[in-house]
Amino acid sequence: MGGFWAAVVPVLQMFFLSLLLLIMLPAMFGFSLGITETYMKILIKTLKWATLKIQKSSKEEETLKHSSSNGLIQRDDSSLEKEIGERRKNRRGDFALSDVFYFSKKGIESIVEDEVTQRFSSEELVSWNLLTRTNNNFHYISIRLTILWGFGVIVRYAILLPLRVTLTAIGLSWLVIGTTVVGFFPNCWLKDWLSELVHVMCYRICARGLSATIHYHNRENKPKKGGICVANHTSPIDVVILANDGGYAMVGQVHGGLMGVVQRAMVRACPHIWFERAEMKDRHLVTQRLRDHVNDKKKLPILIFPEGTCINNTSVMMFKKGSFEIGGTIYPVAIKYDPQFGDAFWNSAKYNMVSYLLRMMTSWAIVCNVWYLPPMTQKEGEDAVQFANRVKSAVAQQGGLVDLSWDGGLKRAKVKDTFKQEQQKKYSCMVVGDDSSE
Repeated sequence: MGGFWAAVVPVLQMFFLSLLLLIMLPAMFGFSLGITETYMKILIKTLKWATLKIQKSSKEEETLKHSSSNGLIQRDDSSLEKEIGERRKNRRGDFALSDVFYFSKKGIESIVEDEVTQRFSSEELVSWNLLTRTNNNFHYISIRLTILWGFGVIVRYAILLPLRVTLTAIGLSWLVIGTTVVGFFPNCWLKDWLSELVHVMCYRICARGLSATIHYHNRENKPKKGGICVANHTSPIDVVILANDGGYAMVGQVHGGLMGVVQRAMVRACPHIWFERAEMKDRHLVTQRLRDHVNDKKKLPILIFPEGTCINNTSVMMFKKGSFEIGGTIYPVAIKYDPQFGDAFWNSAKYNMVSYLLRMMTSWAIVCNVWYLPPMTQKEGEDAVQFANRVKSAVAQQGGLVDLSWDGGLKRAKVKDTFKQEQQKKYSCMVVGDDSSE
């Protein structure tokens, strides 16, 4: 037994020393030794080769079109009002009996595949990435591709998974220890500087634990202290992605267990805003606490995801108006993940947090683009809803996402009666040929 440990201990020492020198230290100080870049180049070439093999083996020579839907129904991008208007251009009268068939067709399409519920499932891939099967159901292609897939399973589960779990555990441990120590400092510029440094370093280690490759654009528009950063929401790791490039004050509900330990340690060093479950229902209390934070220009910008739920990386859904009633400057951020290397979307109805993290840590990598948009303020005569929609449209346009007016809360709730009545009124106006909705 003594001989076994005599052989294992040096190996473990070498492993952790290599981990420290080659990954952790470069991550903490924001530079790379080129290991991730080399890995990504090899990965891209491998996936390109696999894609070519699939295309060559396909009996039907057709190009898979990139679509934000699951491919059941092909739709035009034009609006329903525009289509009705075109149908009525060259005929007399506003209503024809044939319109009934048109509305019935649209209704059946929505029943089969509406534009809302599909946003709560993983987006469709153009081609197989040796991870997830697409709806085109690629099966056996060739022995070489099968061997490559098997080799990939060994690499992801036997090499990458233990390495990523170790890095994530170290990053979270350092976050708890570091913020706890910083919390004993008196409130001064040194404490603020150390707090931001500890947060950023630990998040960078956690990002390396996901093999994250993040491309930041327009850094001159980064959120500033006393502001509010709003971003579209795809995954819980959105926080890690953004916090790699600067410090933020988080907003969220108080949790128990391990998450509660992390929250209590973080709030000692930085004025994060955690609410009890009962407090979350008091909108005035939440708004006031956020407004007090924003009014202090020495505090880090607040990070908020106004959608309130995770959307599948294809769309941006309704931004809740509460984030835009606080006042102050809004710093919009658009986040777009590359699904070729791994699905970052968290389908909370299908996977719990542990299962989701396991999927993340056994994917090839997390690759995403982050765009910092110019700061925006509420215009004169503009209410919170209009302001939220304007910011949402800017985020969707920059990220190449579909701009939807639907509430992300429909993932778990039914459509409100008031919205049904609004849609009924809209359709009745189209039927009688009245463009006004008044």
